Amino acid sequence: MTPTAAVHRVATKGRGAHRSIASAVRAARDGDEIHIAPGEYVEQLVVDRTVRLLPEDGPLHAVRLLAASPGRPVLEVAARDVRIEDLALIGQDPGLPAVLVDAGDLALDGCDVSGGRVEVGGDASLALADCRVSGAELAAVHLNTTGSARLTRVVVEDVEGTGVVAGSRAHVEADELTVRRVTGSGVRVRGGARAVLRECRISGPGRSGLLVEDDAAVTALDCRVEETAVEGVRVLGSSARPEVPSADRASAEGGVVFARCEVLRTGGDGVAVLGTGDVLLLNCRLRDGSGPGVSVEGEGRAELVDCQVDGAHGSGLVARGTARLSAEGTSVTGSRANGLLAGDRCEVRVDSSDMTACSFSAVHACDDSRVTLTACRIGSTAEHGIRATDRAGLTVEGGRISDCGLSGVQIDGAAEARMRGLSVLRGRAGITTESTGTVVLEECDVVGAERAGISCGTETTPVLRDCRISGTGTAGLVIGERATPSVEGCTVRDAAGSGVVVGPRAEPRVRAVTVARTGKNSLFVGEKARGTFEDCVFTGAGTDGAAFPALHVSTGGAPVLRGCLVRDSEEDVALEKGARPVFDDCVSRDVRNPSLPTGVEQALSAAGSPETSSGAGTTARETEAPPEDTLEDLLAELQGLAGLERVKNDVSSLVKLMQMVRRREEMGLAPPPLSRHLVFTGNPGTGKTTVARLYGRILAAVGLLERGHLVEADRSALVGEYVGHTGPKTTRVFQQARGGVLFIDEAYSLTQYAGTNDFGQEAIATLLKLMEDHRDDVVVIVAGYLKEMEVFVRSNPGLASRFNRTLLFDDYSGAELVSIVEHQAAQHQYELTPDALTALTSRFDAMPRDRGFGNGRTARQLFQAMTERQAYRVAELPEASESDVMTLRPEDIPQTL
Repeated sequence: MTPTAAVHRVATKGRGAHRSIASAVRAARDGDEIHIAPGEYVEQLVVDRTVRLLPEDGPLHAVRLLAASPGRPVLEVAARDVRIEDLALIGQDPGLPAVLVDAGDLALDGCDVSGGRVEVGGDASLALADCRVSGAELAAVHLNTTGSARLTRVVVEDVEGTGVVAGSRAHVEADELTVRRVTGSGVRVRGGARAVLRECRISGPGRSGLLVEDDAAVTALDCRVEETAVEGVRVLGSSARPEVPSADRASAEGGVVFARCEVLRTGGDGVAVLGTGDVLLLNCRLRDGSGPGVSVEGEGRAELVDCQVDGAHGSGLVARGTARLSAEGTSVTGSRANGLLAGDRCEVRVDSSDMTACSFSAVHACDDSRVTLTACRIGSTAEHGIRATDRAGLTVEGGRISDCGLSGVQIDGAAEARMRGLSVLRGRAGITTESTGTVVLEECDVVGAERAGISCGTETTPVLRDCRISGTGTAGLVIGERATPSVEGCTVRDAAGSGVVVGPRAEPRVRAVTVARTGKNSLFVGEKARGTFEDCVFTGAGTDGAAFPALHVSTGGAPVLRGCLVRDSEEDVALEKGARPVFDDCVSRDVRNPSLPTGVEQALSAAGSPETSSGAGTTARETEAPPEDTLEDLLAELQGLAGLERVKNDVSSLVKLMQMVRRREEMGLAPPPLSRHLVFTGNPGTGKTTVARLYGRILAAVGLLERGHLVEADRSALVGEYVGHTGPKTTRVFQQARGGVLFIDEAYSLTQYAGTNDFGQEAIATLLKLMEDHRDDVVVIVAGYLKEMEVFVRSNPGLASRFNRTLLFDDYSGAELVSIVEHQAAQHQYELTPDALTALTSRFDAMPRDRGFGNGRTARQLFQAMTERQAYRVAELPEASESDVMTLRPEDIPQTL
C-alpha cells in the first residue's frame, strides 16, 4: 500500500462501510485497497481499476463472493495490477467462467475458486498463488491469451474436463501445480502457447496427463504424471526443437522437454508422440504403463537421454511411420512385449543403453525401418536379442547380448544388417542369418550358445570377417543349403559338435579360419557341397572321446582346400563314396592316421605363413625353427623380404648388439643392460609375424635362445573366462614358448576391456612375472597398431620397463606391392606383361592406406583375383596356348576386391 493510497471498507452492516464490494471499487482510485469484512456477498463484480482486495481479520476464505447471475462471472477484471487475496469466489454455472480476465492483470493469492473456471483472454495476464480451483466443467483454468500466466502452488481438482488449458500464444509458468480428479487431460497446451512446468503433479486424469498440440512448446522439470486413464503424455504436434549441445537441451526453446520427470502407472503409452511432435526426455523414469513406454509415430521425433523405462505392458520403445527415435544411456527393462519395436519407415538410434527382461525380442526391426545400435547391452529376453525382418536395415557397433531364449541375433526376410564388435553370450543360438539381403558380421564374438554359434540360412550370402565362436553346444558355424557366404579370419573353438558344418549344395568361400578343439569334426561338408577353404587350420577334432576325423566330406561333396593344416587329430580326412575334394598344398601334423602329406617342411609352410595367421585361433600356435640355419642365411633371408627397410636396419643393429652381448658373456664379462623384448607396430599384412619368426631364429643362431621357435598367441589364448582360469592359460602358453619367441598379436586387447569379469590385467601380471623369472629363456614380442600399442605399453610400469624398443612396420609402397605380386606369380608359374605391371602399379598407388588396408595380404588377394579373372577370360578363347594360360594382362586386374 502506497502512502497516498486510501482504504475502503466493505461490510454487510455497520457505519462507514460500503455494503457491496462493487460500491467500494467504484469509489476507489488506482492503488487503493479494499478491506472486506467476513460474510457472503452476492454480486457481479467488475474491477476496472488498479486495486487490492483483501479480507479483514477472520478465518481463511471467510469472505465469500457469489455470482449474482448464473450466466455471468462472479469476477471480471479489466484493469492492470489487480490483486485479490484469501477470498472465496463462487460461480453459479460450472460450464462458464467464474473469474474472467479479458484485459489487464489479475493476481489471485490464497483464493478458492469454485463453480466455474478461471479464464484469461486477449492480452491479459494472470498470477495464481496458493489457490484452489474446483467444481468447473470443460476446464478449470483456461489461458487463451497472448499474455503471461504464472501458477504457483495451485491445486486443480474435481473438474468435469481438463485441468489447465493454455492456448493462443500464452506464456505459462507453473510451479508445484497439482492437478487431480479431472475427467479430461491434466494439462493441455495448444496453439502457439509456451509452458514451463516445475515440480508439478498430475494424478488420475480421465485422459492424458499432459496433452500438447499444434505448434506449442512445453518444458517440464521434476514433474510427475501418474494414474492416467490413457497416455501419460500425448504430443500431437509441437514446435521444432533446435539442435543444441546436450548441456543446454533442458533450457532450449521449442518442442517438448521433460527433465527429471516421472510418468507412472499410465492407462496407455507413457509418452505418445504423433504428427509433428518433437519430444526430449532427460533423466526421466517411465514405469508400469499399460501400453508402450515411449511411442513415436507419423513424422514425430523423440529423444531419450539417461532415462529408465520399466515394466511397460507393451513395448518399451516404439517407432512407426517416418518417425525418428533416439536413446542414449537409457535402460528398458521388464517390457511385456519388445524392448524396442521399429516399423514402417522410421529411423532409430540407440547408444550405450540396456534392454533386458523383455517378454518378446528385445529389439524388433521390421518393414523398412532403419535401426542403429551402438554399445548396447541386451539380455534375459524370452525370444531374440535382436530381430530384423522384412526389409529393415540394422547396424550394430559393439555391445553385448546375453541369455536369450532364442537367437541372440535373428536376421530374416530381406533385411540388411551390418554388425561389428558385437558379443553374444549364452542363449539358445548365437547369430542366425536367414535373410536374402546383405549381411556383414565383423569382429563379432559368440560364446556359450546352446546350439549353433553362427548360422547362415538357405541360399543366403552373408560376409563374416574376424569373428570368434567358442563353447557352442552343437556346431560352431553352420552354412545352410545352397548358401554362399564369405568367411575370413574367423575362429571356432570348443564346439561340442562339429566346428564348421556346410549344408548340401552350399558353396562358401572360407579363408584363414581356425577351428580348434571340436567334439566332432572340425569341418563337415554336406552332400554335393562345394566351396573353397584357403589357409585354414583344423586342430583337435573329436575331443569328446570319439574318433571323428578332422575333415568329413559327404557324397558328391567337392570342396577345394588350399594351404590348409590339419593337426592333433586321430584322422585327418574321411570321404564318403562319391566325394571329390581337391587338396592343394594341404598337410597334416600330429595326426595318428593321416591321408594328407605330413612332411615337416610342408607342415611348417602351411602353419607359419604370416598372411594366413590373420584369423589366428584361440590357442597358441608353435612354429619350429629349422636347426640348420646360419646367421648369414637368416640375415640374407631378412634382406630378401619386400620393403621394410627401416625394420631391416633396426634388426641388423640389434644383431650386432646381441653378438657383442654374446662375446662379453663368453669372456666372462657382465653383459650390458639390454631388453630383448620388442614392440612391433604397423598395419596388417606388413610382415610382423614373418620378422618375429626370423628374429627368433636369428637369436638362436647367435646363441641367445635355445631353439628360436615362434609361438603365436592372442588375447583368447591368454585370458580365461572365469576366475582362476587366466593364470594357468597364460603360464601354459609361456612355457610353450620357452627357448624361443612368444608373439602376442593385438596385445592392446588385454587392456581394452573393462568390467568385473575381464581378466586381461591378470594375464599381464602373470606374463610380467614369468618374464622376470625366465628372463633369459623367452623373448616376448607384442604387436598391433601404433597408437593402441603406445597406450598399452604406458598402461603398466612393468610393461614400459620391459618393452622399451619399438620397430615400426611401414605400409608397403606401390612398387613393393607389385614385387610381391610378381613373386607370387613366379611361384605359381604366371607371367605379367609390361602393361599389366604398369596398371598394377597404378592400382596399388590409388589404394587408400587406412587401417583397413591389408598390405601384403591385399597384394596376395589381388593376385588370386587376377588368376580367377584370367581363367574366365582364357576359358572363352577357342584355342588357348600355353602362353595364354600363363600370361596375366591389364584386363585381369580387378578394380575392387
